[in-house]
Amino acid sequence: MKVLITGSEGYIGQALVAKLTPKCEVVGIDLAQRAPAQENYTFVAMDIRASELTELMQTHGITHVVHLASVMQASPDRQRDYDIDVNGTRNVLNACIAAGVQHFTVTSSGAAYGYHADNPDWLSESDPLRGNESFAYSHHKRLIEELLAEFRADHPKLQQLVLRPGTVLGRTTDNQITDLFKRKRLLAIKGSPSPFVFIWDKDVIEIIYQGVLHSKAGIYNLAGTGAMPMQEIAQVLDKPLMILPAWLLGGALRIGHALGLTQYSAEQLDFLRYRPVLDNTALREEFGYTPMKTSREVFEFFVEHNLHAAELSK
Repeated sequence: MKVLITGSEGYIGQALVAKLTPKCEVVGIDLAQRAPAQENYTFVAMDIRASELTELMQTHGITHVVHLASVMQASPDRQRDYDIDVNGTRNVLNACIAAGVQHFTVTSSGAAYGYHADNPDWLSESDPLRGNESFAYSHHKRLIEELLAEFRADHPKLQQLVLRPGTVLGRTTDNQITDLFKRKRLLAIKGSPSPFVFIWDKDVIEIIYQGVLHSKAGIYNLAGTGAMPMQEIAQVLDKPLMILPAWLLGGALRIGHALGLTQYSAEQLDFLRYRPVLDNTALREEFGYTPMKTSREVFEFFVEHNLHAAELSK
């Protein structure tokens, strides 16, 4: 087994390198190396859109690919983000076929289901993917999954493990979603419980590790058991919760976006209003993995080790 990891220098990528190198050779590609060299690990500075990717896989005899590289925070240039996310994934898949790779693991997202009023209370892997065009991240994840489905039909010899995480939290997580929890008061929309499902970063790493090591295939939601509505999140954080009518918040976002005061538009109101809530039954019963922490336990861990630590350091 020889594994190539795209986006290898990120937190999840480096954790996977550390877990896999005792078992097999690992090659990592990213735009720049951020971690020190280690045994059984070869780093190559390369864009996932590079034409040289096929040759790299052939040279190293790659059998398994873990595709982590993606645009996590949307840029003003949506076409650039699309090129990296969708065309980049297509290039990685084409390279896998040309190099005779046996197994492909990809981190998609629960956002691929989309943020819709008629989403079921709990989304399973058989529910349709309707990633909203108004959210670049959600829409691109949907397009990537449509691409993956085409490759499953046309190239069945390349086994696919598609993982759809909910909100990933850990000791050092810092992103647009965690920024919501750091504010002095939280925001909710009247009539919308807006529940979050959380998955511990160490659970994500262990699931990918087991999937690669045992060449598991299939599509799985990644979420701790249970969900947390905004009211419960506010209670854990001991912060006030502002509950506003959708029309009022939508109007404020429309004006603020037009004046350049916020990056969020009124169309993105649905991000708070109709969050996809992921059922982890298939992960537990078919993949054979029960997350070590429930959604609430993941959030409490994050608050204790991340938010409280940040407050103490001030």
